[in-house]
Amino acid sequence: MAPNQRMAYLGIANMAAQATQETRIDISEDDRFLEERIDLAAVFRWTARLGMQQGVSNHYSLAVSEDGRRFLVNPNQRFFSGIKAGDLLLLDADDQSSMDHPDAPDPTAWGLHSAIHRRCPHARCIMHAHTKFATVLVSLADCRLPPIDHNTAMFFNRYVIEEQFGGLAFEEEGQHCAELLSDPRITTLIMVNHGILVIGSSVAEAYNRFYYFERAAGTYIRALQTGKPLRIIPDDIAEKTARDIEEFPEQAERHLAAIKAVLDQEEPSYRD
Repeated sequence: MAPNQRMAYLGIANMAAQATQETRIDISEDDRFLEERIDLAAVFRWTARLGMQQGVSNHYSLAVSEDGRRFLVNPNQRFFSGIKAGDLLLLDADDQSSMDHPDAPDPTAWGLHSAIHRRCPHARCIMHAHTKFATVLVSLADCRLPPIDHNTAMFFNRYVIEEQFGGLAFEEEGQHCAELLSDPRITTLIMVNHGILVIGSSVAEAYNRFYYFERAAGTYIRALQTGKPLRIIPDDIAEKTARDIEEFPEQAERHLAAIKAVLDQEEPSYRD
């Protein structure tokens, strides 16, 4: 971390530590976003259940204003497994003072998510994580994801490889990622030596994509481990498969509904 970035990080951390309880973000005005909060809390819990959280790192966010600039995001350094709907912070991508609050996300989350929400209003939900197989993939010299099955084909022509790893992702990195996502057709960033970032028009769409990318990366990595030649799907069939999956009726919505049905029975506190 560069000295100026480290000082910025420590300065924000010190402000958070010194802030009083009275400075917590007021979420009472935000009751109209209850369903959005519940959906986002559900996928935090489910990510933890699947063993795909990384300590108290990584972040998901959801735009709740038409221009995308007001967004919900998880509070700083909290296990996904304990996040509740009411814990989610409501931030303004244009308001740097959002970072003055004690539960504000760390500077890397702010830099990445606020930049994308400012510049890509179509990126309603953003999920950035360092999941196991995706991280293996981004560590390869050639980290392309070839279409070898349904799941890998889902991402055909729909991802870009973000080549400019520069350490932790502060705002400059966020602006670069936003540029790469300016084409709405691109829904996934493969961030070399880092992790993945997926976007969607809703929590359901983004999480469905996030889940299947990890499945796809796992299939590809295991196929490579056999040492045998891969059977690559032809481009036209891969494109047709990706398009058919995108248009498959209510797949993402039903996936999220099934997750919430289990949580309602076993972890209903996620709705609080």
